[in-house]
Amino acid sequence: MKNKESHLFVSRLLKVAGVMMLTVMLMGIIPDSVTAQQAQSAQGSGVNINIGGEVEDFSLAIQALILITVLSFGPAIVTMMTSFTRLVVVFFFLRMGLGTQQSPPNQVLLGLALFITIFIMASTFNRINDEAIQPYIGEEISQTEALTIASVPLKQFMVNQTREKDLLMFMDLGGIDPVASLEELPLYVVVPSYIISELRIAFQIGFLIYLPFMVIDLVVASILLSMGIMFLPPVLVSLPFKILVFVLSDGWYLLVESLIRSFN
Repeated sequence: MKNKESHLFVSRLLKVAGVMMLTVMLMGIIPDSVTAQQAQSAQGSGVNINIGGEVEDFSLAIQALILITVLSFGPAIVTMMTSFTRLVVVFFFLRMGLGTQQSPPNQVLLGLALFITIFIMASTFNRINDEAIQPYIGEEISQTEALTIASVPLKQFMVNQTREKDLLMFMDLGGIDPVASLEELPLYVVVPSYIISELRIAFQIGFLIYLPFMVIDLVVASILLSMGIMFLPPVLVSLPFKILVFVLSDGWYLLVESLIRSFN
């Protein structure tokens, strides 16, 4: 009885680790071709585990390695392949423009960026779950097929936000020929091109946010200088005016709405 329960536990553990493999694939750390070769190698080397008459795709050792890799590179998945990068850079530009030092604190800004990221990426994640994860859990498709299917929605999201110039640059540097479909683009090309495109857009939005606050600083500094008050820091006087302007204009609402709509 205990042996049967042990086998059932190991089987479930392997299934969970197999789902984690999808996340590793989405990171772009392991290209599609490398993953397929590893799967074929594992199957050919006789490391498959037969539990309850079912043959798992990868051995327990490989599954454990995959799980550790996911835990190590988990932050890279969130920050580099979702809308998180643009959001958090813009929020930090906003705080710099306001000149409020550590308010809102980093934890608040990161948490806000994370939950807005979940909101923006919900449709993409749901599609990955419906088309790849659930069929794999239901043993309708293999791990290799699940990885290939799961990478497509994420590639589509990133390519839609990526500037063509950036994508072509990495394809040229990587020696990749023009492809006929999105599925043929490797993640190690899509991800860096997406990141630099996101940073470019985030800095453009940050400039537009920073500019009106800088004008307020210049006006306050000019008034203080004309009054002969040279020892009073202009930032100290302009801070309440910048906060007042931001609050009266309903800045958080406008900023978050604009950021979410920028991904449509």
